[in-house]
Order: sequence, then structure tokens, then C-alpha cells
Amino acid sequence: MMIDRQRRIEGLIALALFTLTIPIANWLIGNVGTVCVPNGPCLVPVAPGIKAPSGVLMIGLALVLRDIVQRRLGPAAALGAIAVGALISGLLAPPAIVVASVAAFLLSELTDFAVYTPLQKRNFVAAVAASSVIGLVVDSLVFLWLAFGSLDFLSGQIIGKAWMVLLAVPLMHLLRRRDERIGLSPA
Repeated sequence: MMIDRQRRIEGLIALALFTLTIPIANWLIGNVGTVCVPNGPCLVPVAPGIKAPSGVLMIGLALVLRDIVQRRLGPAAALGAIAVGALISGLLAPPAIVVASVAAFLLSELTDFAVYTPLQKRNFVAAVAASSVIGLVVDSLVFLWLAFGSLDFLSGQIIGKAWMVLLAVPLMHLLRRRDERIGLSPA
């Protein structure tokens, strides 16, 4: 009973954080960066000599948080979170990037879901890493092409999102180990 309550609380926290990543990412793209391109995104460095639209870090985090939502609350909650996230993205994205933001979010999160779901029971950490990498590539390609008609920032997008995934993988490993220790199984 206590373990089910803990799983639900952790899932709801991940869901709230996941939901916040979308408006934050869309706000960052237009407002925060070391350089803001006229009629384009604000950019941040993600590697030496490589820049990306500033919302990139939040999207990498969103992919990982969605996996936690699914682990704690189940596949239906994860799909619901994707739908709510797409709606929020459509409502809060600057008009010039609404279609790009919604399409990229939906396709990348559904791709993440499709890769994560069959892998997560066998190896949670590998499922998070693999699904996030596939999701971030899909998100980068779709968003850049639809928003800017170019893939100029593709390497920066992929690197920036990969940083968040790389930072999250050790935490996912610790989460899985803790879950096993206390008997907290996936939803």
C-alpha cells in the first residue's frame, strides 16, 4: 500500500515536471541565449563551436521524464501526458513555431514511447537511454525542418538534448536500484 502510494506520488511529480518542460522550452527559444537570430531562435552553446536553440535542454529532459511517468503511472498516463504536452505546446509556442513544436513533440514522444515500452521491463536504464536518443533525433529533425526549413542546427540540437539524457542515465540507474531494493515495481 505504501509502495503504491510512493509510486503514484513520484509519477505525479514527474508528470508535473514533464508538463513544465514544454512551456519552458518554448519560452527559452525566443528569450534566452548567448545569441538571438533575427526572426529565429535564441542560441546557446552545447559543445565547442556548436550552438543550438536554447529550448533544447528542456526537450532532452522531457524525454526522460516521460519515461518516468510511464514507469510510475503506466502507459495510459504516459500517452495522456503526451497529448497534454502537445496541447500545451500548441497553446504556448510562439505562433511561428506552433506547428513545428506540436509535430516535433508528438512524433518524438510517441517514438520514445514505442522504443521505451518493450525495453523497460528487461532493462530500464537501457530503455531510457535508447528511447531518449531515438526521440531526440526525431524531435530535432522534425522541429528544425518545420520551424526553420533547415537542418542547420541539427548537430547542436542532438548534442544539447543528449547532454540531458547523459546526465539523467546515472539517476535512472540509481532509481532502478532503489526500486529493486524497496520492492517498487514499474506500473
